[in-house]
Amino acid sequence: MGQLFPFFGDHVQEDTVEELPLYKEVAWDFIHNIPLLKNGDYDIVTGNLAIETWAYKALKTVRYRWEIYSTDFGSEIDNLIGESYTPNLTKAECVRYIEEALLINPYIRSISNVQVGFEKGFLTVVGDMETVYGKTALEVWV
Repeated sequence: MGQLFPFFGDHVQEDTVEELPLYKEVAWDFIHNIPLLKNGDYDIVTGNLAIETWAYKALKTVRYRWEIYSTDFGSEIDNLIGESYTPNLTKAECVRYIEEALLINPYIRSISNVQVGFEKGFLTVVGDMETVYGKTALEVWV
């Protein structure tokens, strides 16, 4: 005899979590904004170092400007240039743009303690990222 409520019973369906492969990225010189070479070939970093590199590139790349990148990659921080927002609203919007740019990456679980400032003509971004590999720092000059 069938159950009156077939969705109640002994069988519990477990959510399957897709295992992500080890994240790899070309090592990057953040000071000179160039890839690092090792023995004439690109040096490769993995884990949180790779995610830090990806985050750096994502925040430095203007979204929708370059056809080589997906429309999901990059940030829209440049939209704030020339706007007459209050300083607090500008910072809040900047934090929102940063979160939108970074949380598209499935390896990044959360962004917290984001602080933005303006120094020597650059936007400084400092915060924390929780990744699948643990916590790591976010430090970028845009």
